[in-house]
Amino acid sequence: MWKWFRNKFIGDKEFYRHVLYLAVPMIIQNAITSFVSFLDNIMVGQIGTEQMSGVAIVNQLMFVFNICIFGGVSGAGIFGTQFFGKGDYEGQKYTFRFKLYACAIITGAALILFGFFDTQLISLYLSDSGSVGDISLALRYGKEYLAIMVIGLAPFALGQSYTNTIRETGQTFVPMLAGIVAVITNLILDYILIFGAFGAPSLGVRGAAIATVIARFIECAIVVFWTHSHKKVNPYIKGAYTSPKIPWHILRGILVKGSPLMFNEMFWAAGMAVISQCYAVRGLEVVAAQNISSTISNLFNIVYIQLGGCISIVVGQLLGAGKTEEAKDADNKMIFFSVFCCSCISMVMVVIGRYFPSIYNTEESIKTLAQKLIVISALVMPLCAFSHCAYFTLRSGGKTVVTFLFDSVYTWVLVIPFAYLLANYTSLHITLVFFLVQFTEIIKVVLGFFMVRSGVWMQNIVGEKS
Repeated sequence: MWKWFRNKFIGDKEFYRHVLYLAVPMIIQNAITSFVSFLDNIMVGQIGTEQMSGVAIVNQLMFVFNICIFGGVSGAGIFGTQFFGKGDYEGQKYTFRFKLYACAIITGAALILFGFFDTQLISLYLSDSGSVGDISLALRYGKEYLAIMVIGLAPFALGQSYTNTIRETGQTFVPMLAGIVAVITNLILDYILIFGAFGAPSLGVRGAAIATVIARFIECAIVVFWTHSHKKVNPYIKGAYTSPKIPWHILRGILVKGSPLMFNEMFWAAGMAVISQCYAVRGLEVVAAQNISSTISNLFNIVYIQLGGCISIVVGQLLGAGKTEEAKDADNKMIFFSVFCCSCISMVMVVIGRYFPSIYNTEESIKTLAQKLIVISALVMPLCAFSHCAYFTLRSGGKTVVTFLFDSVYTWVLVIPFAYLLANYTSLHITLVFFLVQFTEIIKVVLGFFMVRSGVWMQNIVGEKS
């Protein structure tokens, strides 16, 4: 029994060496990014509850934009990964062009939306039903922060087009390095501009926004410069800008297979924002507590998020090379590894979560509520790890319609109505509401298990031009 289990779910040293070679730079990059966001959040949290809440609301909106960009590049990325595995660099070049077009459209739409409807969007998360905080001040600080953050949308989108394509080739070190430089810059500028250190003006939330925008420009510049100066390892970049052309058979394939993935990311991100809004109707106290909880959760969640991304690279390349059995074997082992790691990490998060909220300069009731939300988020982490891996497994084989049903439709049809009803039409305490909504993930795990086990995702989508 043990021998069967070990052969099916536990890889050898060479397997883990390959996985960690891909995963560790991605985890480090995102860990540093999340850690600086973590410190940035703490610094803003030292100013006051209204400032922290205003910034948290805008960051929720920025999260939707970021995920939409991720969806825009990922739709073409499933083709880019398999093209690279096949050795077709021309095909990879065309997928890169598609990413540029998709990101340009998404960024333009976001600029219009944030520019004309900033007050309405932020106000969705503000309710006077709570016992703490001034919602008018939170709105003002949120608008100040958003007005500067929109400047960083374009470099972020362009940088993601490059970063996503670089990772398709297995080159994860450069994006990590760019991320490290950017977040160190962000951290230093945060301290200087938020609090007015070294004789600089004390800009508060505006300082936090300026620091983030500058960091995004730096990160974008590094990945763009490296890609164009290393054409031997990035052959797809040769002639990438000499023509706007994308062959019809590739464009059609991306639109047919990639569109559900792009729309999935957009609807899923919007769904997460709606769920947060459901919690927010319980008052500014909940907005602030959820911000504290999500800050530390994001720091710990990077492990399963990046291991899921590794599945799309490893399994996608194997499928592109026609090695379906090897792809299935690698997928089983990577899913087990991700869930095991996150089970261990969740226990650490429970312990740290008891003390983390005390760092913030806010009301005791907010700190107590945040502690409870952190524990709930930690307990659900192993479930999220499995469903996340299942999602990337289905995606690696081009099953994008299935992933759309599995992710976005599931969220909008089940989770959002459930959260809305509990938050608006019951007297249940917000911690119980949060617990019940979070643990709907069990249903997704069961669905994901049977879909992965069926093997319907094992297909090569770049084997033929048709």
